[in-house]
Amino acid sequence: MARRAAYRKKKQNKFGMFLVTTVVAMMLIVVLIKSIELKQKLDAYQEKERVLTEQIAEEEKRSEEIAEYEKYTHTKKYIEEVAKDKLGLIHEDEIIFREED
Repeated sequence: MARRAAYRKKKQNKFGMFLVTTVVAMMLIVVLIKSIELKQKLDAYQEKERVLTEQIAEEEKRSEEIAEYEKYTHTKKYIEEVAKDKLGLIHEDEIIFREED
């Protein structure tokens, strides 16, 4: 009878160890899968950050170009160009050469 009890206890211990090992293995698998998902999200976010950083740099460059153009539009040279091109105005001492039709 003592042998039976010892055998039964040993069998229960093996089954308990099997259950614990199974639970630990399942937890390890879940953690591994979540780790892979997080890595993929991190990569996607880093790519998105890179794209947005490039867009910011392009917009800053464009903003500088617009500021320079604004400064240019306030110069005398720009005003003269617009007057010549759009209004057909000329300086008093200028001579205009036109092609014959």
